[in-house]
Amino acid sequence: MARRKLSEKGLLTPDNCVVTQIDLQPQMLFGVTNFDRQAVINNNVALAKATRIFEIPYVLTTVETKGFSGNTWPQVQAIHPDVTPIERSTMNSWDDEKFVAAIKKTGRKKIVLAGLWTETCVALPTVQAIQDGFEVFVVEDCCGDVNQLSHDNAMKRVVQAGARPVTALSVILEWQRDWALKDTYDAVMDLAKTHFGAYGSGVEYAYTMVHKAPPTKLPEYVVPTSAATHS
Repeated sequence: MARRKLSEKGLLTPDNCVVTQIDLQPQMLFGVTNFDRQAVINNNVALAKATRIFEIPYVLTTVETKGFSGNTWPQVQAIHPDVTPIERSTMNSWDDEKFVAAIKKTGRKKIVLAGLWTETCVALPTVQAIQDGFEVFVVEDCCGDVNQLSHDNAMKRVVQAGARPVTALSVILEWQRDWALKDTYDAVMDLAKTHFGAYGSGVEYAYTMVHKAPPTKLPEYVVPTSAATHS
């Protein structure tokens, strides 16, 4: 059954945007001080999973992988194992022809953008993409910077340029929009329970205590076999 198209009128839908995650690499995360680093990982993983749920075009890019930054976080790469990150030398993704071509190839004019760090790898492509006629939604809680001032100034800069600040959860709920859309409902609830703290706990409580559903049954945890070699 085809997914029902949602009304747009300025909002994001699964049919009108492309998602890009920029430089989700260890060295870049080491420099983040303004947000909890584990929260940044969690929010980016949730956003990447949502692109699978809603079948949204996805572009992943890295900078100086071997020379400085390291590989894409395995938690993110595992969600899109068939997506090869676009490797760059430029701090600004919009200076890289391969990256811009990948965005343009989707045919979509709304970009949902997240990455590290906010003041460079997020702000610079955002400003230039807007100049080139794209509408950019910066997923702020998926970004991070070397200090709070740098992040705040970067967000002011992109907003002044015309970008829309959003969060991972707000984007996911904007894509879902209607709880009657059952083809994605269960997957979105799984995201809530796995990644969104009190909201997810509230969902589980309502299911089991109010609606008398059985408790969520997750796959049994399997200890990685390599763990035995370190004991």
